[in-house]
Amino acid sequence: MTEPKKIRGGALLARALQKKGVDHIFTLAGGFCNPALEGFMECQMPVINTPHEQIAGHLADGHARITRKPVVCLVGPEGFANAVPAMLEAGGERSPVIFVTGSSTLKRQGAGGFKEIDDVAIAAPLVKYSVQITDGERISEFVNRAWTAATTGYPGPVHISLPVDIMFSSFEPDAGLQERPFNRSDRPVPRAWPDPSALEIVLSMVRKASRPIIIGGHGIWWSKAEKKLEKVGKIKRLPIFNVPYHSKLLGEECEAYMGLADFHQYHPSKPAIHEADLILMIGGRLDNQMNFGNPPFFPSDQTLICINGSHEELEHNQAADEVLLSDPAAFLDALLEVNKTWPEWFDLQRGRRKIWVEEWYEHIAKETAKPGKMHPLQLSLDVQTQIGENDWLIFDGGNTHFWSEIAVNMAGWNGQKLAGIMHPGNYSLLGVGVSFGVSAKALNPKSNVVVISGDGAFLSGGLSIESAFQDNLPITIVIDNNGGLDCISQQQERLFANGKHFATDFRDIPFHSMCEGLGGHGELVETRDQLVPALKRAMASGKTAIVNVKCRGVISPIVAATSDKRDKASIE
Repeated sequence: MTEPKKIRGGALLARALQKKGVDHIFTLAGGFCNPALEGFMECQMPVINTPHEQIAGHLADGHARITRKPVVCLVGPEGFANAVPAMLEAGGERSPVIFVTGSSTLKRQGAGGFKEIDDVAIAAPLVKYSVQITDGERISEFVNRAWTAATTGYPGPVHISLPVDIMFSSFEPDAGLQERPFNRSDRPVPRAWPDPSALEIVLSMVRKASRPIIIGGHGIWWSKAEKKLEKVGKIKRLPIFNVPYHSKLLGEECEAYMGLADFHQYHPSKPAIHEADLILMIGGRLDNQMNFGNPPFFPSDQTLICINGSHEELEHNQAADEVLLSDPAAFLDALLEVNKTWPEWFDLQRGRRKIWVEEWYEHIAKETAKPGKMHPLQLSLDVQTQIGENDWLIFDGGNTHFWSEIAVNMAGWNGQKLAGIMHPGNYSLLGVGVSFGVSAKALNPKSNVVVISGDGAFLSGGLSIESAFQDNLPITIVIDNNGGLDCISQQQERLFANGKHFATDFRDIPFHSMCEGLGGHGELVETRDQLVPALKRAMASGKTAIVNVKCRGVISPIVAATSDKRDKASIE
């Protein structure tokens, strides 16, 4: 009988990941990763090669956010260092990316091996689980452990380090499978079911409340409960706010959606939160954006309840009056059974949103009437006139993000529907926009995907545009070009004694010409009347396009509100 052909450790890794259901790998191919790449090739698993490891990480992150399934980012040892920012961003949004490092040889570990880096220690504080595999027989076991950590409880990124000598070593095809067999395929993620007595305590508080609101966080997205959230808001007439920076849980056109729980970006959230007698925070953390649950953000005389799907989340909500361990979907089901509605309180928040929108439209009309370059808010509003309910809108970090958040709320109030919105998570990392746009297009090839990026953000991560060309995924990138890092300039002008900014300006970069040089469509826009025709031509070109728009630097409300004193001119 012929002995089965032995396979490399990299092939064992590929087979284990395939067994779990991984269907995409993002990488920058390197010598330390070759055995794994050979394994992926033999398993006929799609591998997307990218221009840079950080781009590979952002593409994987974007893919995971949209599909809500784990995906792999494969890098070499020095490439791991390049992927760390993507690891940070994925962690902030609880995105289940499996980062795999082809690391330096185990045989000479600690002796200054080629490209040796302590990747496990570096990754540990950024991910849910970081491990080095020291025995090739256990590759399948550790893939299973990593997958479980990435998908259960509080989802998030994980990291596996596979030394190059194990990667290249030969093993039996069934290595590690001789022990007691268990199901190594992807299994349904376990969900936390609320304790009946604890649930009743919370529901009794809801029944007694006169002015309750919901603040929804990322836990709702990862539990796939956003439709139930919308149903609760509409039927129970409960105002719903979104935690800043995290995935949009409801379309801005939804009548129950009010805006961000952010006093600066959405002013009506302040009276709503301060007048509420009960706050239901579902699937979110009491972090810095929520002032850690403390006054003056949350008044001390109101009841604050946090509902989370894992103990990890609950541990970050110590300031809550009550906590409930429950899958968000299960809690929303229970909330639907509460025999009470709050129509007057609901209509009050709707009225406040209406006034807020009208005030902003009045303000931007005056600003747009001024001669010169476009206002960034007008830019975002005009872009939305060219995209429909089957299209995606992506915006990158910085001031562009802040203005776009306001614009999508305004347009949503007037009925604007979008298939999806993506943006940086709570680290507000610059340079993610184009990568997220490519991910959205890859998963929605029939949709238009438009990215609004600042010039600084594009310079941080715009190289990912090559992935759009390489994989024939045409997207349209609109650059809010104000000639520098405007968000930082504005803080400096309030902080520095001379009232000036320093080291934040860029030269006049012809982004549109760069795109043409790569084989795409490029246009320069210098006045508002040129924008919509340029957008139409760009989207109709069938090519990846850049519309380079000369905008004026305008301080956003969040920067203005939080940098009003010279001794604390920061958006922190």
